[in-house]
Amino acid sequence: MLVVQKFGGTSVADLARIRACAARSLRLARDGHQVVVVVSAMAGETNRLIGLANELVGYDGSGKGPYVSHAKAGDTAHERELDQLLATGEQASAALFAMAVQSQGGSAVSLVGRQIGMVTDGAFTRARIRGIRRERIDAELSAGRIVVAAGFQGVDASGNVTTLGRGGSDTSAVALAAALGADVCEILTDVDGVYTTDPRLVPSARKIDRITHEEMIELASLGAKVLQIRSVAFARRFGVPVHVRSSLHEREGTWIVPESPEMEAPVVSGVALDRNEAKVTVVGVPDVPGTVATIFGALGDAGIVVDMIIQNASRDGITDVTFTVPEADLERAAGILTDLRIEGRPLQVVTDPRICKISIVGLGMRTHAGVASRAFRALAAEKINVEMVSTSEIKVSVVVHERYGELALRVLHEAFGLGEAPDASG
Repeated sequence: MLVVQKFGGTSVADLARIRACAARSLRLARDGHQVVVVVSAMAGETNRLIGLANELVGYDGSGKGPYVSHAKAGDTAHERELDQLLATGEQASAALFAMAVQSQGGSAVSLVGRQIGMVTDGAFTRARIRGIRRERIDAELSAGRIVVAAGFQGVDASGNVTTLGRGGSDTSAVALAAALGADVCEILTDVDGVYTTDPRLVPSARKIDRITHEEMIELASLGAKVLQIRSVAFARRFGVPVHVRSSLHEREGTWIVPESPEMEAPVVSGVALDRNEAKVTVVGVPDVPGTVATIFGALGDAGIVVDMIIQNASRDGITDVTFTVPEADLERAAGILTDLRIEGRPLQVVTDPRICKISIVGLGMRTHAGVASRAFRALAAEKINVEMVSTSEIKVSVVVHERYGELALRVLHEAFGLGEAPDASG
């Protein structure tokens, strides 16, 4: 069996943990399996390197970009050097991990992005994977070695080091599993698996044994921290079974698998709370063709993602348009819209950062009616006002005032019985 194991930053945070994780991989190899390990940088290392870069260029940390201030966004030379710098975090972890395997009598080799054949486009700090040349990995596995790959990184057509963005090591691991035809991709982390909701906020949250790629994509997009959405999308595209489990013990975690006719889908699998949303209302805009396109076109051109959208009924040819954006982009979005002119007039823009979004997700919504009404009744019983609603085939999202976020999460978790063990009576 070929197994890809990915260890996150907390799992390789210090030498003791690296030794323990290396021992786990070595046990698997000694049981006769081929093992490819993908590692993140040691916990806090990426942020430390970013801090050094920001200090060097005089950036005060006030920007909202993932790695680099808005003043530097699009500065290819700066972003290229940033990728060169950030890639060293994973490279150090990979080398230490391989040394830990060797110190325990095993055979291992560490490889960086170029050596594992991870080919990307040239979008520094946010590169996309274009392909994987697996010859080197195949050769090392055939020689009986554990391959320890530096995650989060690749190389473009010009030979430049690129990074895949936050959570890129998850994406590296799933992409390698797909390219190698691995039997499973294990994501080993500091949690036991995927839960019905955040157990820190809802103590009755329950670990999910199996969940589909599609459901996990929705939960990841809503802020579930266990997996990055890009990695789950990769897994769905190539049918990679993913096993999320703790690096601290050997117990079963959560299997993320393709949808199967044999799986009876629960109506609701999980509930997620997203505090990183803000609401924007453009007041009194002409209700004519092209108005909404102008508004959202300007935001799209600036790279601002719009989520939930409501357009009020027109009165006297005038309407209001309300939508949500990431809170980090609120100030920028408001500035862009304030500068817009529609029919020669400026827009009146009202913003509200004091909101949050709660979403329920489940494949069973496709075949069960009344899910939304059940959610609304549960919220109404607690006098929680719903400000916005969005639905899809397997998701219902509501926006409420931020003061009610955790209460709404608990209410919906209880309303759909997510803290109860699944009925195994058949």
